[in-house]
Amino acid sequence: MDQDIQNLYGRKLSASDGEIGRVKDFYFDDESWVIRYLVADTGSWLASRSVLIPPQSLSAPAFAYHAGEDDAVPVKLTRQQIKTCPAMDSGRPVSRQYEVAYHRHYGWPIYWQGGGLSGAGDTVALPMTSAAETKPGGDAHLRSAKEVTGYQLQAKDGPVGTIHSFIVDEQNWLI
Repeated sequence: MDQDIQNLYGRKLSASDGEIGRVKDFYFDDESWVIRYLVADTGSWLASRSVLIPPQSLSAPAFAYHAGEDDAVPVKLTRQQIKTCPAMDSGRPVSRQYEVAYHRHYGWPIYWQGGGLSGAGDTVALPMTSAAETKPGGDAHLRSAKEVTGYQLQAKDGPVGTIHSFIVDEQNWLI
């Protein structure tokens, strides 16, 4: 089912042993147009630290929880696993080195090596260009959904509109 990711911003996230925070953002790959991570703001229990949660670690379809504001989206991780994951610097691009450490922490395969987690099958690549590609140390293809909201869309013959949100197929997390 296709859904607007706006329905998940601010939604509570619950690990197997308690609440872990709220959905703050989404990082997607601008080549495959797959959402790779939800960005969770952990609030006060983890010193207001942001952590990455791959959509495949959700216990159920996330959009099933949009009916009631108090419903938390269940995550198949524990608070301890999240607490001990590598710290993310939200002021910098996500680096490949960080992603390798992150995936090793959980024992997950690395998606860009064909591991499949946080990845979809054959997709159409529609690359985006921005200053983010020139940031040193970052994955030039991971984009913040919030950051690109408001970008102007440009066709070969002129502007065609503005990005207001993203519609996502929640089965494979394709935009």
